[in-house]
Amino acid sequence: MNETTYIVSVATVSVIAFGISLQFIRRLIELRHERLLRTPPEAFRDLPQRLERIENAVETTALEVERIAEANRFIAKLLAERGSAVPLPPKSERVITPH
Repeated sequence: MNETTYIVSVATVSVIAFGISLQFIRRLIELRHERLLRTPPEAFRDLPQRLERIENAVETTALEVERIAEANRFIAKLLAERGSAVPLPPKSERVITPH
């Protein structure tokens, strides 16, 4: 096989593979479009209400997380203030109990 025949065969295989790839991509796009057309419009009717409920849940969760963080800061402050006023108990022997 000479060099020209080799180049022509590689080019032919490349063009065929490219064409098949384009057909595959086109078919994927067609299937996606058909699937979107089959989706009933009533499935999207309650979408604004659902999004509003999700937003409310996220806002409520953020508020609760902020409350927990504030309580944690308050407890840490109390423990820091109390820690300097109350002496630590003396260290006792460590007792290991069987389970």
